[in-house]
Amino acid sequence: MAVLLRIQGLVAGYGEARVLAKVDLVLEQGKSLALLGRNGAGKTTLLDTIVGVTTHHAGAIQIDGKDVTRLRAEQRTPLGIGWVPQERNVFRSLTVEENLTATARPGSWTLERVYQMFPRLKERRRNLGNQLSGGEQQMLAVARALMLNPKLLLLDEPLEGLAPIIVDELLAALRRIVTDEGMSAIIVEQKARKVLPLTDDVIVLERGAVTYRDTSAALLAAPETLDAYLSV
Repeated sequence: MAVLLRIQGLVAGYGEARVLAKVDLVLEQGKSLALLGRNGAGKTTLLDTIVGVTTHHAGAIQIDGKDVTRLRAEQRTPLGIGWVPQERNVFRSLTVEENLTATARPGSWTLERVYQMFPRLKERRRNLGNQLSGGEQQMLAVARALMLNPKLLLLDEPLEGLAPIIVDELLAALRRIVTDEGMSAIIVEQKARKVLPLTDDVIVLERGAVTYRDTSAALLAAPETLDAYLSV
């Protein structure tokens, strides 16, 4: 299977501060990865670096065989990155439908298909972004990323702060997107036991370095290992 994302010896951070320490990572097309670790381990920084909004110090990033290490964020998005940051970054003064169509790119993920995935968004398609609940804003952020028709979906804490019923709805959608549809994805999530069943593989970061990598199924089957890496 072809490699979609290849990261080699990556050192990056913010300004002079180095957060990531020689990270190596390979993600094949159609595969999904759970990115775990304690707070401050560098998970968000790794996603930010793939997107291109951190300071690069060393190493290389390739997306679909193209070296993007020196490309700016706006130059990477057209190569197939769909990013859902923790802040969601919903356009608060635009309607749901305007949020979805403002940056849409041609492909199989259409407005109709996104509405099928997230019926709540169709019901609220004329509501402004600032009129949505936190859970609805998260659904909108995921749906907007899908409307880019990306090759790689990056999700940073998609379940954070959501009510249990919304968590269940979002997990069901992610299962369809990642497991059933086979979209390549990297998912950062504190609720490890929620996200591991959706993903193929897992890596754990500690102090900006990869300290564990295996299949998600193997880590789920070793709860003592999971607790050792993620307990506070």
